[in-house]
Amino acid sequence: MKLLLDENLSRRLVPFLQHDYPDSSQVVLEGLESATDMTVWEHAKSQQFVIVTMDADFEEMSMVLGQPPKIVWLKTRNPSRTTTLKTLLDCRTEIEDVLIRQNHACIEIS
Repeated sequence: MKLLLDENLSRRLVPFLQHDYPDSSQVVLEGLESATDMTVWEHAKSQQFVIVTMDADFEEMSMVLGQPPKIVWLKTRNPSRTTTLKTLLDCRTEIEDVLIRQNHACIEIS
Protein backbone atom coordinates (compact mmCIF):
# COMPACT_ATOMS: atom_id res chain seq x y z
CA MET A 1 0.00 0.00 0.00
CA LYS A 2 1.43 3.36 -0.96
CA LEU A 3 0.28 6.55 0.66
CA LEU A 4 -0.20 10.01 -0.79
CA LEU A 5 0.05 12.60 1.96
CA ASP A 6 -2.22 15.58 1.51
CA GLU A 7 -0.68 19.04 1.27
CA ASN A 8 -1.36 19.72 4.96
CA LEU A 9 0.97 16.85 5.95
CA SER A 10 4.72 17.31 5.78
CA ARG A 11 6.64 15.91 2.83
CA ARG A 12 9.48 15.30 5.29
CA LEU A 13 7.56 12.24 6.50
CA VAL A 14 7.91 10.44 3.17
CA PRO A 15 11.41 8.96 3.66
CA PHE A 16 10.38 7.55 7.04
CA LEU A 17 7.33 5.82 5.56
CA GLN A 18 9.15 3.98 2.78
CA HIS A 19 9.89 0.80 4.73
CA ASP A 20 6.26 0.21 5.76
CA TYR A 21 4.56 2.00 2.88
CA PRO A 22 6.88 1.68 -0.17
CA ASP A 23 6.56 4.26 -2.94
CA SER A 24 4.59 6.66 -0.74
CA SER A 25 4.70 10.35 -1.58
CA GLN A 26 3.23 13.74 -0.80
CA VAL A 27 1.22 15.99 -3.11
CA VAL A 28 3.97 18.61 -3.49
CA LEU A 29 6.47 15.88 -4.41
CA GLU A 30 3.99 14.74 -7.06
CA GLY A 31 3.86 18.23 -8.59
CA LEU A 32 0.41 18.93 -7.17
CA GLU A 33 1.13 21.94 -4.96
CA SER A 34 -2.08 23.98 -4.52
CA ALA A 35 -3.99 21.47 -6.68
CA THR A 36 -7.72 21.09 -6.22
CA ASP A 37 -9.02 18.17 -4.22
CA MET A 38 -10.41 16.67 -7.43
CA THR A 39 -7.00 16.84 -9.11
CA VAL A 40 -5.39 15.14 -6.11
CA TRP A 41 -8.22 12.56 -6.13
CA GLU A 42 -7.72 11.75 -9.81
CA HIS A 43 -3.94 11.52 -9.41
CA ALA A 44 -4.29 9.19 -6.42
CA LYS A 45 -6.77 7.08 -8.36
CA SER A 46 -4.60 6.79 -11.47
CA GLN A 47 -1.42 6.08 -9.49
CA GLN A 48 -3.06 3.69 -6.98
CA PHE A 49 -2.34 5.80 -3.91
CA VAL A 50 -4.24 5.81 -0.63
CA ILE A 51 -4.84 9.45 0.34
CA VAL A 52 -3.83 10.45 3.88
CA THR A 53 -5.52 13.64 5.02
CA MET A 54 -6.66 15.61 8.03
CA ASP A 55 -9.64 17.08 6.15
CA ALA A 56 -13.16 15.70 5.79
CA ASP A 57 -13.24 16.69 2.11
CA PHE A 58 -11.77 13.45 0.77
CA GLU A 59 -13.99 11.28 2.96
CA GLU A 60 -17.00 13.18 1.62
CA MET A 61 -15.74 12.73 -1.95
CA SER A 62 -15.40 8.99 -1.39
CA MET A 63 -19.05 8.83 -0.33
CA VAL A 64 -20.08 10.49 -3.59
CA LEU A 65 -17.51 9.12 -6.05
CA GLY A 66 -16.79 5.72 -4.51
CA GLN A 67 -13.40 4.09 -4.52
CA PRO A 68 -10.59 4.06 -5.48
CA PRO A 69 -8.81 5.89 -4.05
CA LYS A 70 -9.16 4.88 -0.44
CA ILE A 71 -8.73 7.36 2.40
CA VAL A 72 -6.89 7.46 5.73
CA TRP A 73 -8.51 10.30 7.64
CA LEU A 74 -6.35 11.49 10.54
CA LYS A 75 -8.70 13.14 12.99
CA THR A 76 -6.04 14.33 15.40
CA ARG A 77 -5.76 18.03 16.07
CA ASN A 78 -2.56 19.66 14.85
CA PRO A 79 -0.29 16.66 15.37
CA SER A 80 3.45 17.03 15.10
CA ARG A 81 5.32 15.26 12.31
CA THR A 82 6.53 12.73 14.87
CA THR A 83 2.99 12.00 16.07
CA THR A 84 1.71 11.65 12.52
CA LEU A 85 4.53 9.28 11.61
CA LYS A 86 4.04 7.21 14.75
CA THR A 87 0.29 7.01 14.11
CA LEU A 88 0.72 5.81 10.52
CA LEU A 89 3.33 3.24 11.50
CA ASP A 90 1.55 2.00 14.61
CA CYS A 91 -1.80 1.71 12.82
CA ARG A 92 -0.48 0.00 9.68
CA THR A 93 -2.09 -3.37 10.41
CA GLU A 94 -5.42 -1.74 11.23
CA ILE A 95 -5.26 0.44 8.11
CA GLU A 96 -4.55 -2.56 5.90
CA ASP A 97 -7.27 -4.61 7.56
CA VAL A 98 -9.97 -1.96 7.12
CA LEU A 99 -9.00 -0.74 3.64
CA ILE A 100 -7.83 -3.98 2.03
CA ARG A 101 -9.35 -6.97 3.79
CA GLN A 102 -12.66 -5.30 4.72
CA ASN A 103 -12.63 -3.18 1.53
CA HIS A 104 -13.85 -0.01 3.22
CA ALA A 105 -13.31 3.29 1.40
CA CYS A 106 -12.10 5.20 4.45
CA ILE A 107 -10.57 4.62 7.86
CA GLU A 108 -10.78 7.31 10.53
CA ILE A 109 -7.93 7.45 13.01
CA SER A 110 -8.27 9.60 16.12
